[in-house]
Amino acid sequence: MSLNIKAFCLGPLANNGYLIWDEDSKEAFAVDPPMDAELMASFAARSDLRVTKILNTHGHFDHIAGNALMKKFSGAGVFIHKADLGLLKRGAAHAEMFGLEMDPSPPPDGFLKEGDELILGSGKIMVLETPGHTPGGVSFYTEGDLFSGDSLFEGSIGRTDLEGGDLDSLVDSIRTKLFALPPETLVHPGHGPETTIGREMGGNPFVGGSAARRRDQP
Repeated sequence: MSLNIKAFCLGPLANNGYLIWDEDSKEAFAVDPPMDAELMASFAARSDLRVTKILNTHGHFDHIAGNALMKKFSGAGVFIHKADLGLLKRGAAHAEMFGLEMDPSPPPDGFLKEGDELILGSGKIMVLETPGHTPGGVSFYTEGDLFSGDSLFEGSIGRTDLEGGDLDSLVDSIRTKLFALPPETLVHPGHGPETTIGREMGGNPFVGGSAARRRDQP
């Protein structure tokens, strides 16, 4: 049984945050709640969704800025890869460098790692470690859908010139983890429009040869 997905493009950096839920149980996960996450919370309330986990694909401030609000709203635990704990802790300071303010994220309630299976009602979400954009970058896969954070975009990839970024690691993550998924898999990125694995395998110019250039996304 497939899970329901609602995308939200929010905040000054046009972040994509997501609610994923099981229709029968109304249990939901929030993925990368950004600034202006009040809109995510209000949708969850109107839809009688019970948010039980807040999942971060990585620790950059624009992807964790809504953690505090969503935790206050739902009481849900925050989960991130341990290698991005430092970024999570410094999120508010990083936001200030962009002239923005955010409530510091609560500390994690647990850490994500390769192969974790997160049960959501009658469905499950698998954690894939996809470092490169950040050391602890992860993606979330559920049958037919991938939440790629800032690893893979439509026709592009995440930038690797920020703290902890590594171009070779990112290209390897995409080739060995994401491109191993079924080509019809719908990709829900951290910024920009949706795409599919097949489309990116066939035409993404940044994941060819040794040349992966970067996308100018924070």
